[in-house]
Amino acid sequence: MTRPAELGDFLLVGCGAVGGVVAAHLLDQGHDVTLTTTNANVATQVERGGLRVHTPDRRFQVDASVATAPPPGRRYRYILLATQGDRAAEAARAALPALAEGGHVVVLQNGLCEERVADAVGAERVVGAVVGWGATRSPDGVWTKLGSGGFTVGRLQGGPTGALTDLIGPLSAVGPVKPTDNLRGARWSKLALNCAVSGLGTVLGDRMGVLLRHRFCRRLALEVMTEAVAVALAEGVRLEPIAGTLDPTWVALSEGERRARVHPGLIAKHLLLVGIGAKFRNMRSSMLRAIEAGRDPGVDLLNGEVVRRGERRGVPTPRNAAIERSVTAAARGELAHGLAAVRRVGVDA
Repeated sequence: MTRPAELGDFLLVGCGAVGGVVAAHLLDQGHDVTLTTTNANVATQVERGGLRVHTPDRRFQVDASVATAPPPGRRYRYILLATQGDRAAEAARAALPALAEGGHVVVLQNGLCEERVADAVGAERVVGAVVGWGATRSPDGVWTKLGSGGFTVGRLQGGPTGALTDLIGPLSAVGPVKPTDNLRGARWSKLALNCAVSGLGTVLGDRMGVLLRHRFCRRLALEVMTEAVAVALAEGVRLEPIAGTLDPTWVALSEGERRARVHPGLIAKHLLLVGIGAKFRNMRSSMLRAIEAGRDPGVDLLNGEVVRRGERRGVPTPRNAAIERSVTAAARGELAHGLAAVRRVGVDA
């Protein structure tokens, strides 16, 4: 007779910056969490010192252990995917045997990863958690949550998101959770912002605060977001405000704003980006961190996604295409980071 599988709550796949912060908060609240990673350096840090986390409100440490794969004989209600975006579908497919009947795979990556994960595990099992904060992991093993944001959580297909109380409640330990029935809209809004600040921040090679203090960088960021919004609308997406306040359809440049050097709307949008730069001044792009670690930055899943979908819809995306080329060149060691490289994004578009 086959022994029933032991049921667990959370299997976390990937313990990088975002994954480590999420795992630490769940463990700190007493939740059942199994951690897995294929990064030997991360595994060593966790085994030696647990998860040491700094947030805007407090600092804490939790004991934890980590494995390279889920333990045999256990099934989990939720598999939390926190790998690099280009590994999301592969990681979901590998972890699928550990998913309990009726369980869900939760996508924490940026970009539009839910669709690729759905191809691997089935759309009815996929939940998206749009992360509204940044995170870093220092070389000495300190995970830092940047900002007080939380998550926007939605189902790719199936019943109401609000019914996932055993996911929404625990995630609230990390930050406020907003259920949505428009996951595509929330994802595309975040993608538009990521394409601008993460893409240009990677080309610059510096923090968001440094990027957005320069007027020409802010203008490029607005143009990048404008392209992404145009593609989203062509895809039939109803965009959602980011963090409940930043409306990408408002941020997108109007024809009058495109032509004018001085315009009331432009002034307001520049001030908005100045505020974002001040609030998240120490945030560095995950693509930049990937390049520094010798990994693929995954720009094809951000700016490249907008470019490819724009091509299919007949929507021009020259700024996003220029960023994709620049980030790819930087990853190959063929581009020096800096303001001159950012300026070339505008010239080469």
